[in-house]
Amino acid sequence: MLPYLREHHADPGRLHAEGHVTRVAVEDAREQVAARFGARPREVVFTATGTEAVNTATFGALTRAGGGHVVTTAVEHSSVLDAIARGTDDATIVGVDRQGRFDAHEVADAVRPDTVLVSVQLANHEVGTLQPVTEVVELVRARGDAVVHVDACAAAGHVPVDFRALAADLCSVTGHTFGGPKGAAALLVRRGLRFPPFVVGGAQERARRAGIENVPAIIGFGAACAAIAGSGVECDESPRERALSERLATGAQRRLDGIERYGDPDASLPHLVCLGVEGVEAEPILLALDQRGVAVHSGSSCSSESLEPSPVLAAMGVDADRSLRASVGLSSTDDDVDVFLDALPVVVGLLRDLRR
Repeated sequence: MLPYLREHHADPGRLHAEGHVTRVAVEDAREQVAARFGARPREVVFTATGTEAVNTATFGALTRAGGGHVVTTAVEHSSVLDAIARGTDDATIVGVDRQGRFDAHEVADAVRPDTVLVSVQLANHEVGTLQPVTEVVELVRARGDAVVHVDACAAAGHVPVDFRALAADLCSVTGHTFGGPKGAAALLVRRGLRFPPFVVGGAQERARRAGIENVPAIIGFGAACAAIAGSGVECDESPRERALSERLATGAQRRLDGIERYGDPDASLPHLVCLGVEGVEAEPILLALDQRGVAVHSGSSCSSESLEPSPVLAAMGVDADRSLRASVGLSSTDDDVDVFLDALPVVVGLLRDLRR
């Protein structure tokens, strides 16, 4: 990214030599992103965030059809649910089981003749549960011509995401979840699907997303995709992430009573663990762990300014007020897990004593 922060500042939409340099860099990154997610380069539409990609999919599907019915699930990211709520008052929200998994047949059965969009997640962003999206796509295809969007932002970089194999119309991905910079994401749009832009006012991204491209971030996104795909850099973190997160979850349950693991431990994202803590609300635990050098969260990855009860956990029928969401990544080590496992029983024990 550094040369495009320091030296090459030209608008990639210009015809001069400087613009050509940045255009080539953007298109190289587009090929890297496409290769990572099983898409054609021309199917990749760069956005600023995964939230923007999701909003583009939602409002684009509704605009394309002139409105209509939408089907989604109760555990989708807020960017999905809020966009649907703003875009239409005719939506069916499918429930989930105690592990946070929706049933593909229930999603498909909710499709009506006037359904214009079905939006489902590949993996849950809060408890990590993997979802039966391929089955959803197959079933929905047999019921009509509704556009199918898969939100793969939480899954990207941690489990395989293959746009071609999914056979969906749209797929949202982002790079910051696996080492890419903030400020670059993408909506994958199936070839042949005419789709209106969400951000308007220019002809960038082949008139599918207006606004000058964030060239350094796009290049970083492409580089992260290339690295995690194994092109000369050992960055396949899934087995290592799985080992660290499993050690964290099982260690917490061994050392402390009243700890429940939420989500499906056998079919989930490898880097994420959500724990319910009996008898203590999340906020004091988060603050006390932070004082001990441990950074965790409660609830959704996009609710950092709010400690409201988790709608995902509420939909699962578990305690939505007392959860810790811990994740591991590229820099995480066994020593980090040890710090967490040493600190958690002390913190929770002290807080439980205060409640007596």
